[in-house]
Amino acid sequence: MGFLGFLLLGLIAGAIAKLILPGKQAGGWLATLLLGVVGALLGGWLGGLIFGEGLEEFFSIQTWLLAIGGSIIVLLIWGLVTRGSRRA
Repeated sequence: MGFLGFLLLGLIAGAIAKLILPGKQAGGWLATLLLGVVGALLGGWLGGLIFGEGLEEFFSIQTWLLAIGGSIIVLLIWGLVTRGSRRA
């Protein structure tokens, strides 16, 4: 998968992860999409370690599940890191 395909995958996976996670995450949509790209990297890396699968083909269900799963993990960590920085 090329760079632009990977970027698009990460952006969409970040948006889906934001829709899946309950509550309001800090950072807005731009931060969420960028974290989605990081999550797609994490998902691909973890998928390679655990299942022997990576982010290989754009239209593969395994690729999408790994990217969305990684994005959810990154968004959860981001939420824990930024929890104390919110102002009421």
